[in-house]
Amino acid sequence: MSRPPTFVPPPCARARTLRTARGDFAVLDAAPADGTAPRGTALLLPGYTGSKEDFIAMLEPLAAAGWRTVAVDGRGQYETPGPPDQQAYEQDELARDVLAQAEALGAGRVHLLGHSLGGQIARAAVLLDPEPFLTLTLMSSGPARVAPEQQEKIRLLSGALTVMTMDGVWQAMRALDPPEDAEETGAAREDLRHRWLLHNPAQLLATGRRLSTEPDRVDELAALCPPPAVHVISGVRDDTWPVSLLDAMAVRLGARRTLVEGAEHSPNTDRPEETAAAVAHFWETWDTGNTGEAGDTATTTAESGAAGQNRD
Repeated sequence: MSRPPTFVPPPCARARTLRTARGDFAVLDAAPADGTAPRGTALLLPGYTGSKEDFIAMLEPLAAAGWRTVAVDGRGQYETPGPPDQQAYEQDELARDVLAQAEALGAGRVHLLGHSLGGQIARAAVLLDPEPFLTLTLMSSGPARVAPEQQEKIRLLSGALTVMTMDGVWQAMRALDPPEDAEETGAAREDLRHRWLLHNPAQLLATGRRLSTEPDRVDELAALCPPPAVHVISGVRDDTWPVSLLDAMAVRLGARRTLVEGAEHSPNTDRPEETAAAVAHFWETWDTGNTGEAGDTATTTAESGAAGQNRD
């Protein structure tokens, strides 16, 4: 679970409803504060048990760099309601939601970024129709199912969701927290609890099952013609997908690869400014006025608020 530093949007962002052909979605819509036209628009998809607030600390630095960013709660996530039927959360359904969201933004082709589960949904959307997207950024999102330890955690959570209330599951999860998480302030803990209670259990069950069974679709993505410009970004440690696996995926895709120093599975909350700088640098390469060059496989590190340094 990503733990955003706050659930209060920065001044550059407004919470609103994005109305699409497939329903309404809660979003945080951030743009340059001085009212200038943005350089482009990006759609940000959160991970399993997460929400649009997982990107909240990235919104201001991205707006300062000139970008409009729209972070979304997918169906059944936090402030976007969803039905009780698990079939409504099959990956193709969620991918079609993303296509509808991109169209509803009214910004032409957009940059697409997904964290963890959101990255696999983003990949599925691009495989359905790559045309709406300028680039695809996979943030801490691997090529196939999650690591065995994470599969076991999802199995236990799914079992609990079938016999306990959402509040009961929350209390059980908190009892297993490491000591450092138990030191969170009351307000931060209550925000996380409130988010959890609004998640739809059917969404958690369906997407958790998908995370545990996701096939390797990297070759499908690489085979698109023309192939999308892809950025693989992660922390230097990750217990959901081994970093070496993310490295290999980037090579298979001919993707840009960024490692964020000091970050683990959630660079968006662990090191948001460094992560935002790396993401903005990639988008600049593929701006609407600059087609860039495909096959940029160089690995860079993002540290001390700057991105793009050679790793070696």
